[in-house]
Amino acid sequence: MKIRLGLIVAAALLVAAAPVFAHHSFAAEFDVNKPIALTGSVTKLDWINPHARLFIDVKGSDGNVVNWDIELGPPAMLMRSGWTKNSLEAGDVITVSGSRAKEGSNLANARSVTLADGTKVFAGSPAEFTQNPK
Repeated sequence: MKIRLGLIVAAALLVAAAPVFAHHSFAAEFDVNKPIALTGSVTKLDWINPHARLFIDVKGSDGNVVNWDIELGPPAMLMRSGWTKNSLEAGDVITVSGSRAKEGSNLANARSVTLADGTKVFAGSPAEFTQNPK
């Protein structure tokens, strides 16, 4: 009986700790000293926790199109800034300003998103609150 209770308690602790392991530090994954500006066409917006994700096709200088994974802030923070899950649609051309992933993949954390009409919206980046790029 004690072993069974111990297993139940251990399982409950693991489930409760899962969100802590799933979340990451901005500084662990992105480099504020590697600013990036990407202009491309939206392919998808995932309105998920802990961070919304935006995917855009960006045409490189070589003419090849590369799909970028852009991390946004949490949906609740984005909603307080005026975003909705329908703010961007596939095909919208936008410019994302932010920080590139440390490991150099096609992953970035957005500081702001500039819409086709020139409207600039906050993207919920923790870098905005921690430090400014050099």
